[in-house]
Amino acid sequence: MPSVDCAADARRLELDAEAMRRLGYAAIDMLVDHVAALGTGPLVATADGSDPGLGIADLPFPAAPQDPMAALALVRERVLADVIPVSDPRFFAYIPGPGNFVGAMAEVLSAGVNIFAGTAKHAQGPTEVELATIRWLAGLAGLPEQAGGLFVSGGSMANLTALAVARHHRLGEDMTGARIYCSSETHSSVDRALRVLGFQSDQLVRLAADASLRLDPAALRDRIAADRAAGLRPFLVVGNAGTTSTGTVDPLGALADIVAGEDLWLHVDAAYGGAALLVDEARALLAGIERAHSVTMDPHKWFFQPFDCGALLVRDMHWLYDAFHVLPAYLRDSAPRPGRINYRDHGIELTRGLRALKLWLSLQTFGTDAFRAAIRHGMNMAERAEAALRTRPHWRIVSPASLAMLAFRHEPPDADSADLDRRQLAIAETVLARDEAFLSTTEIAGRRTLRMCTINPRLDAEQIDGVVEALDAAARDLRA
Repeated sequence: MPSVDCAADARRLELDAEAMRRLGYAAIDMLVDHVAALGTGPLVATADGSDPGLGIADLPFPAAPQDPMAALALVRERVLADVIPVSDPRFFAYIPGPGNFVGAMAEVLSAGVNIFAGTAKHAQGPTEVELATIRWLAGLAGLPEQAGGLFVSGGSMANLTALAVARHHRLGEDMTGARIYCSSETHSSVDRALRVLGFQSDQLVRLAADASLRLDPAALRDRIAADRAAGLRPFLVVGNAGTTSTGTVDPLGALADIVAGEDLWLHVDAAYGGAALLVDEARALLAGIERAHSVTMDPHKWFFQPFDCGALLVRDMHWLYDAFHVLPAYLRDSAPRPGRINYRDHGIELTRGLRALKLWLSLQTFGTDAFRAAIRHGMNMAERAEAALRTRPHWRIVSPASLAMLAFRHEPPDADSADLDRRQLAIAETVLARDEAFLSTTEIAGRRTLRMCTINPRLDAEQIDGVVEALDAAARDLRA
């Protein structure tokens, strides 16, 4: 890369226009090269035992100006060469983050302009973008006209914000004896959020999931009755709309019935599965979400946005204002005009960027039909993998394909339980070492299980077939 002189304007922390263009074009070239190379080359930089990122923490910060192109080269060679490849179509572990280039450019614009999206008085454009995008998500969920929400960093912050709103409206300052109910499959961010909010660990009641890995309405009803009889205060139910291990959706309609009868709060964690509402054949699976008081969604998962981009939806926008509005003297000048909102008054963050711009610009560019097709494609890929595994000996489907998620095990008859658990991890490690696929394991019914999440729209049928063949070959090699 040619050098750029930044010494002349160093005190101003600025580059001249030509230097900015050269640095910006170089960064964009790096990004385009990265996207073009997805699906090729090594999956992880540390497969041979080396780690290009090691030692960066020990590099000193220079006192004098340096060539920014040299610093950018350091980013390329030592930082970007040592990241988890969550956008690669061969990455099936955890929940992939496919991202998209348009969303990335929206992030560049938002960061470059340094948009402050907390106050609308002098920045109505960013507020309108967030309002429009939240309105679209709330419409997908079937929430009423007065519904609203805001963008946050991700599902963990959305769950924390939702539980804070619920606590404010249902418990006030007194959390004594309050009980929150969820299944054993509910995301751990709920535990963390309750801890931050001051609840004790025994106030979260994790009920064992049923044979289908869903929250059992009968068990929930019985536990609520028992807790009321014991003088406790049932307060909130968390329903899952796409669990992390298996993509399972709780019976949201039945949970909504219980919540309505007991006058509780229903929070639906749809951080993963909420995007499936775009697909007609999946909507029935999520029926009942429209009756929730609050819903978490994560556009940086199945809506294909760069990190970070989460969203919280609530049934009534005023609930957020009531829970979070504080107006100190130094902010009174920026109070919104009637009919407008300041997002700083509706969540935990005062200073906040325009996360909504990523999803908004992507929708404006590709259109909703393209998103629908991409989401449906991910579901089809998981179903294809399941069908292929069922044709091969010794593979057992632990949890059938659900919302582009599949859980399975290799179980040859000559292995004991402990060996089988070790085998699943060994298979995942083998295909990763061969640069064929990056899978992760989970635990279902006490046994280690392989899982695949197939939401990356860059994935095609031939790659799925190749991954299944690679898994089977790894399993055969381990038996040899």
